[in-house]
Amino acid sequence: MTSKVISSGTAHSMSSDLRQALVSDEAALVAWESLTPLARNEWICWVTFVKKAETRHQHVMRAIAELKMGKRRPCCWLGCTHRSDKKISPSVQAIMKRQRKTKSRG
Repeated sequence: MTSKVISSGTAHSMSSDLRQALVSDEAALVAWESLTPLARNEWICWVTFVKKAETRHQHVMRAIAELKMGKRRPCCWLGCTHRSDKKISPSVQAIMKRQRKTKSRG
């Protein structure tokens, strides 16, 4: 594995699967390095928050494709709830509350 330095996010460290995908695709890596640390954080969180391995792989592949298309952040993503430098918005809090209720019933 290469020892190439790849920038990470603010609240999350680079995952090995996303790192490997970026190392394997120069165009995606160039796009990645042009992102702000907060934008990189959103991508990392979006890739790693899923539970199933196959879904995670799909997120990694989609991240690479969308970075190459010029997208700066994941589409339709509430945003990282792990950041400590800002409050979670009321709208995201409401969605998280609904998700917790659904999980506690299931």
